[in-house]
Amino acid sequence: MAERREFQRLKLVKPILGLIDGRNALILDVGIGGAFVEHYGERKSGERFHLSFGWEAATIEFECEVRRSVIVRTASDETSVSHTGSRFVKAIGDSQNLLEQMMATFVARILAAQRANARGERDSHHDANILELLGDARRMRARGFVANRFHDGLWSVEPSAAPHQPDDGFTVAAHEDDDELQVLRQTYESADAEGRRLIRLVAQLTTSSARRH
Repeated sequence: MAERREFQRLKLVKPILGLIDGRNALILDVGIGGAFVEHYGERKSGERFHLSFGWEAATIEFECEVRRSVIVRTASDETSVSHTGSRFVKAIGDSQNLLEQMMATFVARILAAQRANARGERDSHHDANILELLGDARRMRARGFVANRFHDGLWSVEPSAAPHQPDDGFTVAAHEDDDELQVLRQTYESADAEGRRLIRLVAQLTTSSARRH
Protein backbone atom coordinates (compact mmCIF):
# COMPACT_ATOMS: atom_id res chain seq x y z
CA MET A 1 0.00 0.00 0.00
CA ALA A 2 2.79 2.43 0.91
CA GLU A 3 4.63 1.65 -2.35
CA ARG A 4 1.45 2.29 -4.35
CA ARG A 5 0.96 5.65 -2.61
CA GLU A 6 4.60 6.59 -3.20
CA PHE A 7 4.30 6.14 -6.95
CA GLN A 8 0.90 7.77 -7.46
CA ARG A 9 3.02 10.85 -8.19
CA LEU A 10 6.43 10.91 -9.87
CA LYS A 11 9.17 13.14 -8.53
CA LEU A 12 10.86 13.90 -11.83
CA VAL A 13 14.61 14.23 -12.31
CA LYS A 14 14.11 16.66 -15.21
CA PRO A 15 11.09 18.76 -16.19
CA ILE A 16 8.83 17.57 -19.00
CA LEU A 17 8.11 20.19 -21.66
CA GLY A 18 4.37 20.65 -22.16
CA LEU A 19 1.72 23.13 -23.23
CA ILE A 20 -0.92 24.91 -21.15
CA ASP A 21 -3.64 26.29 -23.40
CA GLY A 22 -1.09 26.31 -26.23
CA ARG A 23 1.69 28.09 -24.28
CA ASN A 24 4.95 26.49 -23.21
CA ALA A 25 5.06 25.05 -19.69
CA LEU A 26 7.28 22.79 -17.61
CA ILE A 27 5.84 19.79 -15.78
CA LEU A 28 7.80 19.40 -12.54
CA ASP A 29 5.74 16.57 -10.96
CA VAL A 30 3.13 14.33 -12.54
CA GLY A 31 0.88 11.62 -11.18
CA ILE A 32 -2.25 9.65 -11.90
CA GLY A 33 -4.40 12.40 -10.41
CA GLY A 34 -2.70 15.59 -11.53
CA ALA A 35 0.45 17.60 -12.22
CA PHE A 36 2.57 20.39 -10.76
CA VAL A 37 3.56 22.82 -13.50
CA GLU A 38 5.55 25.99 -14.12
CA HIS A 39 3.97 28.38 -16.59
CA TYR A 40 3.59 32.01 -17.63
CA GLY A 41 0.71 34.06 -16.26
CA GLU A 42 -1.52 33.71 -13.22
CA ARG A 43 -4.11 31.06 -12.37
CA LYS A 44 -6.86 31.09 -9.75
CA SER A 45 -8.07 28.16 -7.66
CA GLY A 46 -10.85 26.30 -9.46
CA GLU A 47 -9.86 27.63 -12.89
CA ARG A 48 -9.69 25.13 -15.77
CA PHE A 49 -6.95 24.74 -18.40
CA HIS A 50 -5.81 22.30 -21.09
CA LEU A 51 -2.49 20.51 -20.50
CA SER A 52 -0.67 18.45 -23.12
CA PHE A 53 2.75 16.81 -23.31
CA GLY A 54 4.48 14.15 -25.34
CA TRP A 55 5.53 10.66 -24.36
CA GLU A 56 7.32 8.47 -26.89
CA ALA A 57 5.30 8.91 -30.12
CA ALA A 58 2.04 9.89 -28.37
CA THR A 59 0.49 13.04 -26.96
CA ILE A 60 -1.09 13.01 -23.51
CA GLU A 61 -3.81 15.59 -22.94
CA PHE A 62 -5.96 16.47 -19.94
CA GLU A 63 -8.44 19.10 -18.90
CA CYS A 64 -7.17 20.27 -15.51
CA GLU A 65 -8.45 22.23 -12.53
CA VAL A 66 -6.23 24.49 -10.45
CA ARG A 67 -5.84 23.42 -6.82
CA ARG A 68 -3.23 26.01 -5.83
CA SER A 69 -1.15 28.54 -7.74
CA VAL A 70 1.64 30.86 -6.60
CA ILE A 71 3.57 33.50 -8.56
CA VAL A 72 7.25 32.63 -8.08
CA ARG A 73 9.04 35.28 -10.16
CA THR A 74 8.81 37.73 -13.05
CA ALA A 75 10.22 36.97 -16.50
CA SER A 76 12.42 39.40 -18.43
CA ASP A 77 9.36 40.79 -20.24
CA GLU A 78 7.62 41.44 -16.88
CA THR A 79 5.30 38.44 -17.37
CA SER A 80 4.50 36.54 -14.17
CA VAL A 81 5.84 32.99 -13.82
CA SER A 82 3.70 30.72 -11.63
CA HIS A 83 3.83 27.28 -10.07
CA THR A 84 0.45 25.59 -10.15
CA GLY A 85 -0.73 22.36 -8.61
CA SER A 86 -3.61 20.89 -10.61
CA ARG A 87 -5.85 17.86 -10.70
CA PHE A 88 -6.84 16.02 -13.85
CA VAL A 89 -10.55 16.48 -14.55
CA LYS A 90 -10.96 14.88 -17.96
CA ALA A 91 -8.69 12.77 -20.15
CA ILE A 92 -8.67 13.55 -23.87
CA GLY A 93 -8.82 10.46 -26.09
CA ASP A 94 -6.67 7.60 -24.77
CA SER A 95 -4.63 9.88 -22.49
CA GLN A 96 -5.53 8.06 -19.26
CA ASN A 97 -4.13 4.77 -20.54
CA LEU A 98 -1.08 6.51 -22.01
CA LEU A 99 -0.41 8.26 -18.70
CA GLU A 100 -0.63 4.96 -16.81
CA GLN A 101 1.79 3.37 -19.29
CA MET A 102 4.23 6.26 -18.85
CA MET A 103 3.97 6.04 -15.07
CA ALA A 104 4.52 2.28 -15.16
CA THR A 105 7.65 2.72 -17.30
CA PHE A 106 9.12 5.37 -14.99
CA VAL A 107 8.25 3.41 -11.85
CA ALA A 108 9.86 0.25 -13.26
CA ARG A 109 13.11 2.15 -13.78
CA ILE A 110 13.02 3.57 -10.26
CA LEU A 111 12.29 0.17 -8.69
CA ALA A 112 15.08 -1.43 -10.72
CA ALA A 113 17.48 1.25 -9.49
CA GLN A 114 16.36 0.69 -5.90
CA ARG A 115 16.86 -3.07 -6.14
CA ALA A 116 20.28 -2.76 -7.81
CA ASN A 117 21.39 -0.21 -5.24
CA ALA A 118 20.21 -2.40 -2.36
CA ARG A 119 22.12 -5.40 -3.75
CA GLY A 120 25.28 -3.37 -4.24
CA GLU A 121 25.56 -4.27 -7.90
CA ARG A 122 28.28 -2.92 -10.19
CA ASP A 123 26.19 -0.02 -11.45
CA SER A 124 24.72 0.76 -8.03
CA HIS A 125 26.56 4.10 -7.88
CA HIS A 126 24.74 5.17 -11.05
CA ASP A 127 21.47 3.87 -9.65
CA ALA A 128 22.05 5.72 -6.39
CA ASN A 129 22.57 8.93 -8.36
CA ILE A 130 19.26 8.39 -10.13
CA LEU A 131 17.49 7.92 -6.81
CA GLU A 132 19.22 10.94 -5.28
CA LEU A 133 18.15 13.16 -8.19
CA LEU A 134 14.46 12.26 -7.95
CA GLY A 135 12.54 15.47 -7.33
CA ASP A 136 15.25 17.73 -8.78
CA ALA A 137 12.85 19.01 -11.46
CA ARG A 138 10.76 20.63 -8.76
CA ARG A 139 13.55 21.54 -6.34
CA MET A 140 15.62 23.36 -8.97
CA ARG A 141 12.67 25.39 -10.30
CA ALA A 142 10.85 26.08 -7.01
CA ARG A 143 12.94 28.76 -5.37
CA GLY A 144 12.14 30.46 -2.10
CA PHE A 145 9.54 29.56 0.49
CA VAL A 146 5.80 29.36 1.02
CA ALA A 147 4.05 30.70 4.12
CA ASN A 148 0.93 28.77 5.17
CA ARG A 149 -1.27 30.81 7.55
CA PHE A 150 -4.36 29.55 9.41
CA HIS A 151 -6.90 32.18 10.44
CA ASP A 152 -10.63 31.90 11.24
CA GLY A 153 -10.68 28.30 10.02
CA LEU A 154 -9.18 29.10 6.62
CA TRP A 155 -5.71 28.65 5.12
CA SER A 156 -3.92 31.27 3.05
CA VAL A 157 -0.80 30.41 1.04
CA GLU A 158 1.69 33.10 0.06
CA PRO A 159 5.20 33.03 -1.46
CA SER A 160 7.94 34.29 0.83
CA ALA A 161 11.52 35.34 0.21
CA ALA A 162 12.50 34.45 3.78
CA PRO A 163 11.94 31.30 5.88
CA HIS A 164 10.31 33.20 8.78
CA GLN A 165 7.88 31.02 10.76
CA PRO A 166 4.58 32.86 11.41
CA ASP A 167 2.72 32.55 14.70
CA ASP A 168 -0.47 31.50 12.89
CA GLY A 169 0.95 28.75 10.69
CA PHE A 170 4.25 27.60 9.22
CA THR A 171 6.65 28.27 6.35
CA VAL A 172 8.20 25.54 4.19
CA ALA A 173 10.43 25.34 1.14
CA ALA A 174 8.54 26.07 -2.09
CA HIS A 175 9.34 22.63 -3.52
CA GLU A 176 7.48 20.72 -0.80
CA ASP A 177 4.76 18.37 -2.05
CA ASP A 178 1.14 19.61 -2.00
CA ASP A 179 -0.29 16.35 -0.64
CA GLU A 180 2.23 16.27 2.20
CA LEU A 181 1.43 19.91 2.98
CA GLN A 182 -2.26 19.08 3.12
CA VAL A 183 -1.57 16.43 5.75
CA LEU A 184 0.58 18.91 7.68
CA ARG A 185 -2.19 21.52 7.58
CA GLN A 186 -4.73 19.01 8.88
CA THR A 187 -2.35 18.03 11.68
CA TYR A 188 -1.80 21.71 12.54
CA GLU A 189 -5.55 22.35 12.72
CA SER A 190 -6.11 19.64 15.34
CA ALA A 191 -2.90 20.26 17.32
CA ASP A 192 -2.63 22.16 20.60
CA ALA A 193 -0.21 25.07 21.10
CA GLU A 194 2.75 22.78 21.81
CA GLY A 195 1.95 20.60 18.80
CA ARG A 196 1.82 23.64 16.54
CA ARG A 197 5.17 24.81 17.91
CA LEU A 198 6.68 21.44 17.00
CA ILE A 199 5.21 21.66 13.49
CA ARG A 200 6.89 25.05 13.04
CA LEU A 201 10.15 23.54 14.28
CA VAL A 202 9.93 20.73 11.71
CA ALA A 203 9.06 23.27 9.00
CA GLN A 204 12.07 25.35 9.99
CA LEU A 205 14.32 22.31 9.51
CA THR A 206 12.97 21.81 5.97
CA THR A 207 13.71 25.44 5.09
CA SER A 208 17.26 25.08 6.41
CA SER A 209 17.75 22.07 4.11
CA ALA A 210 16.38 24.05 1.14
CA ARG A 211 18.87 26.89 1.70
CA ARG A 212 21.78 24.45 1.45
CA HIS A 213 20.79 23.29 -2.08
